[in-house]
Amino acid sequence: MSDHIEEQEMEAEALSAIFDTAFTIRSSTQPFQWSIKLVPIDCGDDLDEESTANHVMVNLVATIPLDYPEVSLPELEIEILKGLSGDTKKELLTLAQEEAVANEGMPALFAVCEVVREWLADNNVKGLDDASMHAQMMRKAKEVERKEAQAAQQFEAQKTVEEMTEAEQEELAVRKRREEGTPVTQESFTLWWDSFCAEMEEKEDEETGDITNEEKEKKRIMAERNTGFQIFSEKSGVFNLEKLEAEIENDVGDVDEELFDDDEDLDDLDFDSDDDDSDEEPDI
Repeated sequence: MSDHIEEQEMEAEALSAIFDTAFTIRSSTQPFQWSIKLVPIDCGDDLDEESTANHVMVNLVATIPLDYPEVSLPELEIEILKGLSGDTKKELLTLAQEEAVANEGMPALFAVCEVVREWLADNNVKGLDDASMHAQMMRKAKEVERKEAQAAQQFEAQKTVEEMTEAEQEELAVRKRREEGTPVTQESFTLWWDSFCAEMEEKEDEETGDITNEEKEKKRIMAERNTGFQIFSEKSGVFNLEKLEAEIENDVGDVDEELFDDDEDLDDLDFDSDDDDSDEEPDI
């Protein structure tokens, strides 16, 4: 068994989960061969809608070498299903192979599928399978026009930035940084905290500096004054719980506990005498 078979099977499971019925295993023995149907617009299982919405379709066929993905690249092939000519097939195959090289050493088929699908979405028009000279000239003219429009757009964007004043460029950079956000690190947090503490101390010093010595003394006196409850408690001598507890502790400390140690005196007392006398019948 190949050392890479487990990784290849895992990639097949992932592709099956992503593309569902569009993914097909053509060979389940090594070397594996997989096929993925790619369309510009995914319409699910609605074949009629798929046929109407998509003017181009292909199958991406991949034959998996035994030492893929660590060593070898997948062997790719493009099968035209709808709307493409031989020239576009070569263009798509070249695009797919370049993407596979860019992902060398790792599972690459999903990335290859995405590149092919994006090309199909950008070229989802009728007539790409027309091999006549007129159709080819029209396609080339449209491609040139598209590239010129893209270049003009990039030029205008660059021109707009260059025409900005230095202040406008700085403001644009600030807005961009705010949108992207600034990651918080230990170093950046420490700098912010030191700056914040220094600012608070400076503000407190300014507020304190505006207060006169007379006002400071008034604040000190007010802080040391007793509350109304404390004043009332001291005058009445009733509600000061701390003083009451202290006096009770002092009074308890003066009790002679030896008076209660001798229980013999209590045994000599006749507690039933009164009861016995009360039970006697009175003389009539």
